Amino acid sequence: MSETLANLLQENRRFEPPAALAEAANVKADAYTEADADRLEFWATQARRLDWTKPWDRILDWDNPPFAKWFVGGELNVAYNCLDRHVAAGNGDKVAIHWEGEPGDTRTLTYADLHKLTCQAANALTDLGVRAGDRVAIYLPMIPEAAVAMLACARIGATHSVVFGGFSVDALAGRIQDASAKVVITADGGYRRGKPSALKPTVDEAVAQSPTIEHVLVVRRTGEDVAWSDKDHWWHETVETAGEQHEAQPFDAEHPLFILYTSGTTAKPKGILHTTGGYLTQASYTQHAVFDLKPETDVYWCTADIGWVTGHSYIVYGPLSNGATQVMYEGTPDTPHKGRFWDIVDKYGVTILYTAPTLIRTMMKWGDEFPAAANLSSLRVLGSVGEPINPEAWMWYRKNIGHDNTPVVDTWWQTETGAIMISPLPGVTATKPGSAMRPLPGISADVVDDEGNSVPNGGGGFLVLREPWPSMLRTIWGDDQRFVDTYWSRFQGMYFAGDGAKKDDDGDLWLLGRVDDVMLVSGHNISTTEVESALVSHPSVAEAAVVGATDPTTGQAIVAFTIPRGSVDSEGDAGEALIKELRDHVAKTLGPIAKPRQIMLVPELPKTRSGKIMRRLLRDVAERRSLGDVTTLQDSTVMDLISDGMKSAKSDDE
Repeated sequence: MSETLANLLQENRRFEPPAALAEAANVKADAYTEADADRLEFWATQARRLDWTKPWDRILDWDNPPFAKWFVGGELNVAYNCLDRHVAAGNGDKVAIHWEGEPGDTRTLTYADLHKLTCQAANALTDLGVRAGDRVAIYLPMIPEAAVAMLACARIGATHSVVFGGFSVDALAGRIQDASAKVVITADGGYRRGKPSALKPTVDEAVAQSPTIEHVLVVRRTGEDVAWSDKDHWWHETVETAGEQHEAQPFDAEHPLFILYTSGTTAKPKGILHTTGGYLTQASYTQHAVFDLKPETDVYWCTADIGWVTGHSYIVYGPLSNGATQVMYEGTPDTPHKGRFWDIVDKYGVTILYTAPTLIRTMMKWGDEFPAAANLSSLRVLGSVGEPINPEAWMWYRKNIGHDNTPVVDTWWQTETGAIMISPLPGVTATKPGSAMRPLPGISADVVDDEGNSVPNGGGGFLVLREPWPSMLRTIWGDDQRFVDTYWSRFQGMYFAGDGAKKDDDGDLWLLGRVDDVMLVSGHNISTTEVESALVSHPSVAEAAVVGATDPTTGQAIVAFTIPRGSVDSEGDAGEALIKELRDHVAKTLGPIAKPRQIMLVPELPKTRSGKIMRRLLRDVAERRSLGDVTTLQDSTVMDLISDGMKSAKSDDE
């Protein structure tokens, strides 16, 4: 892999940090020097940004790898660090959350408001019998109560398991059962695409399969009728009538904070366990460093859902531990119109925006006129998260959203890593479109070959982490052996979670997506990410997904599913001409070996509710197999359109 993943895509553009931002940046180049000199002491310095009720005896216990313990013997309370200390410092009147409902209703919660609600929720959960170490499932829309529920669990030492509000009965029940959760916190529903979307019926079915559930707390959001049982309690009758005084108790640095389930190669999801002190240290520091967050003046908006790790680290724990003011939005980006996101940026004066490449490419497809209709001059830092961002989407984001002078921090991290690991620093790094650049100070990331040897600059291979880091997962809930086998068995002494990467000639890192998404074409390993980037660099293409399909001649052949931009004629002869042009464009950009066997022009791609493209389903189509499970798709009818188009498409081999 090391030779064949190298340098298909060349990128020579470079963008220096704006001088004023660099001058006033929270973190400067000396952070790398400090971390290189003494990595553990560097992380201890970051841990001291938090309030500890008992100092640690030892920074890191790595005596029994891969089972790490950070800040051993130290004690703290996560909710205290996110709320109480800001109120105590006189910042109770500062806005914590500007909340915008999809229908246009709004709420403003100060740190004092959030503190009061969290104390009430902590008292209510305690009254329902929840104790430190118990598990609480949270299945909520993007409403402030989602953050309150998480913070209340952290306050009393209960371990929360947030389940994305779009998941099915089986997905929810499986997660409740695996964690043996005692309570579920949910809502009657939320608003999505202009109408109420019910949640309580899904919870009712899941609870019927889950004997450990004793109580269900229900937030009233939509006002729709819901079925009721003796386990059910309205949030407004329970939490909002509870006592407002609650003293946060300290917990050990290794006390379990949350479980977050992520899909595995088997049918059973993996419950990723994160603990308290190390996780909060790195989530808090990276919020401060990567986004250059200035709590006094910034308005920050992460567009993720609370159900994903991005929502945990960069909506709840990272921003609130730093005393940030942030925006939280309930709904979809095109409700009631395609400029909704940019209206929100203008309305609240958002200065830092953190969103996903999928959304950026969707905005590109909709057209430049929507961001152009908004002011957006408040923005000063842009972030990208969730998957590799192709250079053209990066450039569009910088130019159309960041008025061509705003740093773009493309971040690499995972549910398992807990916090950002690889990213530019906005006041330090000269960025390259599409590159996550370098590991952050204190992080030891590398690219290795099949034997686990570092590849030279210009080489490609497997992305690994060589040293433990504070926010790392501690295990897979209830399955230590699976934890070892999944992440630590491929390369001796190194963490490997399945991503490919390359180093460019300067040693900067380019993420190539999952190793599963590398195609073996005539003996050459070709990354789907690079072929997708080549396609999207064509002015007629808004978005593309690429898969490998079995081919009798080349082993695997490249099949591309491509969405033309709105203004492009892709019907009949014009479509045929565009397909030929795109195949030639890829060959010219990456070389003839990467020329797709087949390109399909499609109206949409199959995506989960979090915006991830489900290439597994596209492989099913490309191989003309029956489709796998489509229940997690945002819109399952997309697959019918693609399958029908595939049947009528001819293979291009000229």
